[in-house]
Amino acid sequence: MPSSVPFIDNETGGLDTNRIRAEAYPLVGLIALFAGLALIPFLFVVLFAGGSLLGTLFIVVTQFILAVGTGIVLMYVIARAIQLANS
Repeated sequence: MPSSVPFIDNETGGLDTNRIRAEAYPLVGLIALFAGLALIPFLFVVLFAGGSLLGTLFIVVTQFILAVGTGIVLMYVIARAIQLANS
C-alpha cells in the first residue's frame, strides 16, 4: 500500500489546494505577527529618533524581534513537517 503524499489529492493526482491553504494560513499569520511587532520600533526610529543613540537601540530591538520571529517560524515549520510525516 503506497503511503499518501502530503498536499496531493489522491483522486485526481493534482495539488490539494484546500490543504495547502489550511497549512499556509497559520504560517502567514505567524510571519505577519512578527513583522508587525518589528514594524513598531522601526517606525519609531523612522519618524522620531533618526540618527540618535535611542534610534540605534530601537534598530537593535527590531533586529532582535526579527531574529526571534525567524527562529519561531522555522521551529513551527519543522514541527509541522514532522507531524505531517508521521500522519
